[in-house]
Amino acid sequence: MINNLLENLNETVDYIRKHYSGQPLIGVVLGSGLGNFVNDLQVEYAIEYSMLPNFPVSTVEGHGGKLIFGKMAGKNIVVMSGRFHYYEGYTPQQVVYPIRVMKMLGVKTILISNAAGGVNKSFRVGDMMIITDHISLFTVNPLVGKNIEEIGTRFPDMSEPYNKEIISKAKNIANRLGYDVKEGVYCGVTGPTFETRSEYKLIQSIGGDAVGMSTVQEVIAAVHAGLKVFAMSIITDIGIRDEDNIITHEEVLAAANATEPKMSALFKELVRML
Repeated sequence: MINNLLENLNETVDYIRKHYSGQPLIGVVLGSGLGNFVNDLQVEYAIEYSMLPNFPVSTVEGHGGKLIFGKMAGKNIVVMSGRFHYYEGYTPQQVVYPIRVMKMLGVKTILISNAAGGVNKSFRVGDMMIITDHISLFTVNPLVGKNIEEIGTRFPDMSEPYNKEIISKAKNIANRLGYDVKEGVYCGVTGPTFETRSEYKLIQSIGGDAVGMSTVQEVIAAVHAGLKVFAMSIITDIGIRDEDNIITHEEVLAAANATEPKMSALFKELVRML
């Protein structure tokens, strides 16, 4: 099984290298409604997920399905336009497969965005939250099973999954751009259901500021592979809410799209400063 995974990763990487000779050092994972980031990317090579050997295919509305290579601010980067989720029926290993591909391509730093529900009562729809830590108790760890020593250690340290130096840079950028950004703890859940009112209260009681259905497994795999990680959420709904409120995926996408220009501007400046 492990040998098969390594063979699959090498096959995917070899295919990419036959079509793209650049050396990406930064990987970007775009979440719901954040696809316009690539508009300022000097695209050198783009490929549909369905064309890549051993790659999963995104099935969620609002997510693209391309791996895009190019230059931004003179830096070689690779962008995942559309990510994979456990709730789609993929295994945790499939969810994190692209992160491992990025590592094998030479990526050193991963920037991740997502849409999340606000649990912190001070948050408002449209807020941007820098993730300073996460709670992964409600998701399946992608490292369960025999460890792949060629990728990372058996017991990776998770005391600083989100790089403090990059967080500091992002806060400086936000201040310069005049953006009021929040900071907080992201709680990862499996989805695809939005949380019950009691679940929101539980997440709040254990220290969660926001909750979402992605990111955590990707971050675990990135840390396992020795990558630096920065992640940010757009607060698209408020979980601690009035009794008559409901949440729909359409509303989540609308809120993400409304804040997308700010998030994209911040990420582009961050790429410039890394």
